[in-house]
Amino acid sequence: MLSRVADSLFWMSRYIERAENITRILTINFNALLDMPMVDAAKSWRPLLAISGDLSLYEDLYPEINVRNVMDYTLWHVGNPNSVINCIVRARENARSVREQISSEMWEHLNRLYHHLRSMNRDETRRSPHEFFTIVRDGSHAFQGITNTTMPHGEGYEFIQLGKYIERAGMTLRALDSKYATVNALPEGLPEASLHLIALLKSCSAFEAFRKSNGSQLQASRVAEFLLLSPEFPRAVRFCLQHCLDSVNAISGKESDVIRTVPDRQTPQRLFGKLNAELEYLDMQDVLDQSLVDYINDLFARINAAGDTITRSFFSTQVILPPPRGMAALQQSHQQQQQQ
Repeated sequence: MLSRVADSLFWMSRYIERAENITRILTINFNALLDMPMVDAAKSWRPLLAISGDLSLYEDLYPEINVRNVMDYTLWHVGNPNSVINCIVRARENARSVREQISSEMWEHLNRLYHHLRSMNRDETRRSPHEFFTIVRDGSHAFQGITNTTMPHGEGYEFIQLGKYIERAGMTLRALDSKYATVNALPEGLPEASLHLIALLKSCSAFEAFRKSNGSQLQASRVAEFLLLSPEFPRAVRFCLQHCLDSVNAISGKESDVIRTVPDRQTPQRLFGKLNAELEYLDMQDVLDQSLVDYINDLFARINAAGDTITRSFFSTQVILPPPRGMAALQQSHQQQQQQ
């Protein structure tokens, strides 16, 4: 497969997953604010911007944090590379460049989703965003289902899975990074702490799955362990990284000549293999005794490094720029592809 084609399939999948993640977090934040005590807008919306990795850019564009500004920025702003509309536009452009590699049903669905969102009234969406959020969420889920049932499960399909799961792992880590320190600082059993934990779980679509596996024990440490280490829940970091490793192995095989050309033996297999082995045998208490936030940041950086190795190994046309700073690294490292 041409590296250009693999690159487009990979980023098409990441953009669609990113758009869904953003709208899900917006939905949960709106609903959570209805149940929480009165707080100022900046305090309630700042964590959401931190999760998406766009807080510094937002502060450059807007004088204050309020509902209207956050909605404009996260849904439509052309200067925000991770706005929902920009994600869908870029997913569609990548899909259009490789239409011969994807099924006609995949293209038709994504094109229809693009036009539907572009035609929606922004003022009405600001007043009642639920319909917009539902369209993006259902559109992403439907696209994944269409992909699974209409596209051959070969190399192209594996690049789509690889993009989806590496994006998903990063978003789960960002949600944990944003929420855990706040929740852990509150007294255990406090209603506000429980509401924050419920919002964190729902932002990862994990609330029902967590309750089924942990019963009524809604504790910060148990939530963190579930989102990091569950081998069965599709948005847990361990689950996502295992699927990344499976896709890399399916694409290249363990003895690929292409992979062996990566300097210092830092191959995608080795990096994802190390990450999976660490999470499989990780004692959560060891992490909690030190600093979970520090561990999350370190794990995020290592996932980002694995993503860069995927680029060097498979996407030979990609120009690698110096990594951006902070937790936005995974999101911003792709932007050079749009300038080629």
